[in-house]
Amino acid sequence: MIPGFQRSASALLAVLSFCALPAPAQEFPAKAVRFVVPFPPGGTVDTLARTVAPAMSKALGQSVVIENRPGANTVIGGELVARAPADGHTLLFMAPSFTVNPFVQAKLPFDPLKDFSGVTRIAYNPLIICVHPSLPVKTVKELVALARARPGELTWGVASVIGGGRLAGEMFKDAAKIDIIVVPYGGGAPAMTAVLGGHTSMLVGNVLDCSPHIPSGKMRAIAVTSATRTEALPNVPTIAESGYPGFDAINWFGAVARAGAPRGAIDRLSAEFARALQLPEVKEPLGRLGLTPAAMTPAEFDAYIRREMDVNGKILKKLNLKID
Repeated sequence: MIPGFQRSASALLAVLSFCALPAPAQEFPAKAVRFVVPFPPGGTVDTLARTVAPAMSKALGQSVVIENRPGANTVIGGELVARAPADGHTLLFMAPSFTVNPFVQAKLPFDPLKDFSGVTRIAYNPLIICVHPSLPVKTVKELVALARARPGELTWGVASVIGGGRLAGEMFKDAAKIDIIVVPYGGGAPAMTAVLGGHTSMLVGNVLDCSPHIPSGKMRAIAVTSATRTEALPNVPTIAESGYPGFDAINWFGAVARAGAPRGAIDRLSAEFARALQLPEVKEPLGRLGLTPAAMTPAEFDAYIRREMDVNGKILKKLNLKID
């Protein structure tokens, strides 16, 4: 073989061999990370996303962009993330409605279990049963006794037809075997106003909304719906310790990515959320909102979502609620 030709052939083979090597995996994140919030600006989920975003941006070394996509009981935002590239750069900030929609909407454009991967639960806030002071009850036991003595007469206000307050109230009604008439309102504020004015007997709502009215006697706290007492009202017992062991109903918030996102990206995001939630600049503002940081691993959060869907599905199928 001609020496020059041999050298050229060897060089060509080297180049071809180099080109055939797999490209090195691109480190995550390679670009800005989007937090899709399926609620309007200013609400609890939006505030949660904006509170944790600066810490996540610093930890990830990339910008974090908040994108509000409200509508259709969070379905619009969910569909956006379900159709985003499966690279972990787009996350959906979600609430219990994520586990409710499959049972109340006939034409959901995605499957919450198949089309998403859990990243982490981020935080939760307990709910509380508060009554108008004219109602002659101070404990869960007394409330249940009154409701049984006056079936179908007592009323309870909730912020929405299928929100966390409605689900918690329905769980309580089922556990206590009582008949109380639900009155849905277009938000927490009007539901609160109705109870303060004596138009409804009680409210199942956020602790943060009720707590300012308890010291003055305008509302009476009966029990919180979470498994443990809340720091905001440490003297108020839980429903579980008031005769219904195991009762636990909360408003919770988390983040999911499109299914198929790289496991390394999911794990990195989950770990950084967990670290961010322990920072004073994140933890303290959330505490003022009545939110308790509650990070989970991706596997734990996937299992949690499935449990929530099982529980909510039983309630909603029994009620036959539809929002189509």
